[in-house]
Amino acid sequence: MGKMVEIPVSDKSAKMGAYLAEPAQKAKVGIVVIQEIFGINDGIRAMTDDWAAKGYVAIAPDLFWRVQPGVQLDADKPEEFQEGYGLMQRMDMDQSIKDIAAAIKTLRDAGCTKVGAVGYCMGGRLAFMTAARTDSDATVSYYGVGLDGLMGEAGDIKKPLLMHIATKDKFVPAEAQAKVHAALKGNPLVTIHDYDADHAFARHHGHSRVPALAEQADGRTQAFFAKELK
Repeated sequence: MGKMVEIPVSDKSAKMGAYLAEPAQKAKVGIVVIQEIFGINDGIRAMTDDWAAKGYVAIAPDLFWRVQPGVQLDADKPEEFQEGYGLMQRMDMDQSIKDIAAAIKTLRDAGCTKVGAVGYCMGGRLAFMTAARTDSDATVSYYGVGLDGLMGEAGDIKKPLLMHIATKDKFVPAEAQAKVHAALKGNPLVTIHDYDADHAFARHHGHSRVPALAEQADGRTQAFFAKELK
């Protein structure tokens, strides 16, 4: 359904790759899909296609492009997992937020009057940063990592944010989860759902996926975007 395109970065100094999927009928709502550490792989492309099938213009920017463009890794292969982790360590996440902002602007320039964003794992962390630092109209974070270290930005959340937290997340200890809950509980724009699952339970496919919980979380995300991006 989709295709690889190039979109300008915020300062117009270069272009980055992105996977773009468009619905059958012209739409005025868009969603930016924020990758895991595995690049714009088949799972991220499938998720982007799914949003297009639901009537959104969807785009997944290649956030590794400054380090290594065109990455496509398999989360179920240990050596590729380690490769993805290494790429994440080399990227500048502050710069990545500017790249996400550029993807949001691309959708707005294409005629979208409302644009949201959804991210997973590393992308879940970037989704929180997107909610705090960009003009995303509605944002969803799936099991973001290192969020406890970002709670100084909790007061910057000015538009709706939905968060899915895995209570048995091997990358996010219970005390970190508690810090996130405590910092965000007073903001009426933030909704948090907890799931009795490990990290990546809503990945599109692979051994980490927990179908029943993935479907529950995705249903909540769909309802959230249907309400906030109308």
